Amino acid sequence: IDFNWKFFKGNIKGAENVSFNDASWRDVKLPHDWSIEGPFSKNNPSGGEGGYLPGGIGWYRKHFNLPEEDKGKKVFIEFDGVYMNSKVWINNVYLGNHPYGYTSFSYDLTPYLNYGDKENILAVKVDNSKQPNSRWYSGSGIYRHVWLVTTDKLHIAHWGTYITTPEVSKKSATIEIKTRVKNEYDVLKKVVLITSIVDKNDRELKEVKTAHDISGNSECEFVQSCKIRSPNLWSPDNPYLYRVYTKIEETEEVVDNYKTPMGIREFYFDANKGFFLNGENIKIKGTCNHHDCGLLGAACPDRANERKVEIMREMGCNAIRMSHNPPSPELLDYCDKYGILVMDEAFDEWKRGKLRYGYHEYFDKWATEDLKSMIYRDRNHPSIILWSVGNEVLEQGRPEGVEILKKLVEVVHKEDPTRPVTSACNYIQGANKTGFADLLDVVGYNYSERFYEEDHKKYPERKII
Repeated sequence: IDFNWKFFKGNIKGAENVSFNDASWRDVKLPHDWSIEGPFSKNNPSGGEGGYLPGGIGWYRKHFNLPEEDKGKKVFIEFDGVYMNSKVWINNVYLGNHPYGYTSFSYDLTPYLNYGDKENILAVKVDNSKQPNSRWYSGSGIYRHVWLVTTDKLHIAHWGTYITTPEVSKKSATIEIKTRVKNEYDVLKKVVLITSIVDKNDRELKEVKTAHDISGNSECEFVQSCKIRSPNLWSPDNPYLYRVYTKIEETEEVVDNYKTPMGIREFYFDANKGFFLNGENIKIKGTCNHHDCGLLGAACPDRANERKVEIMREMGCNAIRMSHNPPSPELLDYCDKYGILVMDEAFDEWKRGKLRYGYHEYFDKWATEDLKSMIYRDRNHPSIILWSVGNEVLEQGRPEGVEILKKLVEVVHKEDPTRPVTSACNYIQGANKTGFADLLDVVGYNYSERFYEEDHKKYPERKII
């Protein structure tokens, strides 16, 4: 629902109320970044890192109607990214606050909606007034897509599909699919989950059916697996994508369906020889990329993100580090499509701040939730080979950093044990001394070329990137 939003730059009383008159507000289409509109000024508190552009507060409102036949269904709003500190209301009801500008989030609108001729009003307050809060250009506003999702009360949970390829060879591949199904009816439902795998030409290769009873107002995780013979393996030279179609049937009627792209590949890091993909030793040649699109600001059209990836490939690049935050979902789709390996990164800072109003203000309350949000949303992308839990965090050489890192690594290993965890260390001497580096599956070295050989001798089992 990117079209027909109303926007007002500045703080204004009562804009969350249905009765508020927004007729004089600007019409905007999402994604939208008000900072890029300026004015540029050396006095803007964002400073050079923020492009000398303004932050401030902005309000968005969206009027929409829903058909009568949607009554009795579930309706969710999904935000791919709002920078930052968003508050959301539907029809005068406050839904919540999401501080971090880079993680995606959703709300259940169902109990508060109108149907037929009576319209619904969604209000979003975005507060990027505390400056500086980012060490690169962040932009301001609803700068990624917004989705209105309608499902049956019996449906696949949000980010509820998790696909892994535990055994891969040129002869065959084992595919494991975990699917969380929610029954939001008050009564038990007899559910059949049908999962089919199709190739690039939509030819069905496998179908798996699993039946399970799900009690009222509860959730069930289905675990299914199958084998694919002679799989087409995903790699930078051959970014082949299959599709996994998931259907929920109740009394032989399809009540929900869902599509997930899938790449079949296996990889590992070796302390002596580097990175292996599908048994082949390849060099990771990548760049660290921030999320904006230059003079377009933070509101990157999908085509601009695709062009970024095309340019990377043309210059001989096969990898991108998402510096230093989760990217838009579309950018990851293009990395899958064009064969770009990805380091997906969660945070630029933990509890110790690099900027006056940075993420350290929210870390204690939100870090686990934001990390899980990144993993759940992104873990089906074959392009992702590393989860990074931090960039040059100030705790890397301190004892408290070890305790924080332990918790973050535990979260990642629990939610996605198929990929290694890294963190970018720019003070590797301190990270070695405290044991910080020992907790990482792959240790990130920033600006530390002189320590490569020395540390390889000292820690011969260590994998270094």
